Amino acid sequence: GVINDYINDSPYSPVTPLLIYPAKEWMLNMVVRTNPSLPIDHNLKQMEEILKKFNPAYPFEYKFVDQQFATKFKEQQQTAQLALIFSGLAIFISCLGLLGLASYIAELRTKEIGIRKVLGASVTGITAMLSRDFVKLVLIAILLASPIAWWTMNKWLEDFSYRIEIQWWIFAVAGIAALTIAILTVSTQAIRAANTNPVKTLRDE
Repeated sequence: GVINDYINDSPYSPVTPLLIYPAKEWMLNMVVRTNPSLPIDHNLKQMEEILKKFNPAYPFEYKFVDQQFATKFKEQQQTAQLALIFSGLAIFISCLGLLGLASYIAELRTKEIGIRKVLGASVTGITAMLSRDFVKLVLIAILLASPIAWWTMNKWLEDFSYRIEIQWWIFAVAGIAALTIAILTVSTQAIRAANTNPVKTLRDE
């Protein structure tokens, strides 16, 4: 009979015509669909008994389809895990860089912050002032990185015959996450600088 298309070989290639017929002379492999309502151990025991009944000398070896497909995608899974680890390290190093840069900028503008506080500036306003420049830098980085990320992902997905489409909201979520992390990192140092006693800072200057 004719059946629907299914992936029999490589998951990276399109489905090709396939002819399945019984080989009465010899048989190396057999594909069996088990009853999902029964325990897998029970099904395996029944298959082993049937095999030994017809050919006692032939060893009973079995593999599961899901495990076989998982093996085919093992390299991709390892690549994804490495990308996740290095992405986490990159984010951590970036946060350290932003924290150090925010501390340096706050130190350079100590006198300005003190004068603004004496003139009535609030902690929120000073924090926003110090964070504004960093937000601009992060937005520029997002605009530059998004096309590169889209191109890289698209090139990687070209290896798959059955692939997903890259959605715009993925970059939006990533950009919002990056912006949030940057604001939280910079705000800690900005709030500390804004809460410094202006009398002390102006006296030191």
